[in-house]
Amino acid sequence: MYIPLTTAALALLTAAMVLLRIFWSRVPPRVRFFLIRASIAMIVVHGLIVVTKWTTTSDRLNVLINWLAIAGYELLVLLFSRLSPRWLTLPSTIILLIPLFASSILGPLTYLFEPGSHAKVSLGDHLFYEVNPWWNTGGGNKGVDVVIYYRPPFAPFIRHKLQTIPFNDQECNSRAASAIAFPAKKNVLGRCPNWPSQASGAVDKLLPLR
Repeated sequence: MYIPLTTAALALLTAAMVLLRIFWSRVPPRVRFFLIRASIAMIVVHGLIVVTKWTTTSDRLNVLINWLAIAGYELLVLLFSRLSPRWLTLPSTIILLIPLFASSILGPLTYLFEPGSHAKVSLGDHLFYEVNPWWNTGGGNKGVDVVIYYRPPFAPFIRHKLQTIPFNDQECNSRAASAIAFPAKKNVLGRCPNWPSQASGAVDKLLPLR
């Protein structure tokens, strides 16, 4: 739904980074020093989030970190194109930037333009889940990811992703999907009711809490 808007915003960000690269020699040394180190820091922070699956409980802050990491990556890659030999670094820069417009990268960036945060539903034992919608613009399909999180009692402002349960509209009414946790068995049940046009029942997916 927000893919076109996100693509346009990413294109504008890329254009701004290109202009910064063109006029890099005019940027004060202290600002250049800060921008390079800030870019590296945001890439490292985002990398740690992806690897450890620990994020903040603020969806806005998480997507902002993602956008800043993208901006930092673009800046460093474009600065790489200033090195010699240009016949090698310039094509390499283009190749490194093209994947940023892939759907797997654009998808998480779209959350910046959503009007509100995803509702958090408590499962007890410091567990909760969110229902995150997604759209497959190429395949014409859509659905949701029921994402299970653990929120430590000593730090309620962070969360750890334990499991993702996907549902799509071709198998059930994905917007009505929910989850039931079984902490003692370390399992979680994702449940998605059938459409009215289907037989009564639901699609159940039992997955481990990792």
